[in-house]
Amino acid sequence: MRVLMLGDIFGRPGRQIVAQHLPKLIERYNPVLIVANGENAAGGFGLTKKVADELFGLGIHVLTSGNHIWDQKEMYTHIEAEPRILRPANYPPTVPGASVYLHEIEDGQIAVVNLIGRVFMQDYDCPFRTADRILEEMPRDVRHILIDFHGEATSEKIALARYLDGRVSAVVGTHTHVLTADEKILPKGTAYITDLGMCGPIGGILGVEPSVVINKFLTQLPTRFSVAKGPAQLTGVLITLGPQGTAEQILRLKF
Repeated sequence: MRVLMLGDIFGRPGRQIVAQHLPKLIERYNPVLIVANGENAAGGFGLTKKVADELFGLGIHVLTSGNHIWDQKEMYTHIEAEPRILRPANYPPTVPGASVYLHEIEDGQIAVVNLIGRVFMQDYDCPFRTADRILEEMPRDVRHILIDFHGEATSEKIALARYLDGRVSAVVGTHTHVLTADEKILPKGTAYITDLGMCGPIGGILGVEPSVVINKFLTQLPTRFSVAKGPAQLTGVLITLGPQGTAEQILRLKF
């Protein structure tokens, strides 16, 4: 049983490259679940109902997110009405939206959980303790648990994966937009990769027009970012799930 997890979808180029490659990936691997991080899918900043519906129409089952999920103000209300869009669970409890998505499979459910890191980020609640609470409350028929950990620091991502090793099927990192080459199955059976990378333009700086980012580094002045032009690529992983809630294989993908 396979699941496909895609890196941050960045703007229109990201949506287009997903539309181009996802049908072939579905045909080749027949995943039971497709997860993608969608927090940058609308113009590179945030997510809208229209863009989310476009991505769901491509076959994506659930969209995870991170610190940019609130960039488009309509998401403050739409996220309450759309359980397939997740926000990190360690935001304060009064923040709108769900953080766990349950996907039906033949003999139970697969849970997708969204968390966000604190190192070099904001002062969110502890992702480790939040994960503990979520696992304690998980329905008994959940067979596999996949975690999108949206974080900046490699050390924090590895630490969470080691902390949850054997208790979840996979911990995959998002946010840095660079596909890492450290995919592995941890000792107790949890699949791990530090970052899924990005579905978006390869000629930019993390998806943004290079000249804009370079000028910001040179001047330190506030700058309006824009989506880079040119060719795009799709990155992510394919995870083969085992029978006992762990993972058997993780395959890094780049197209």
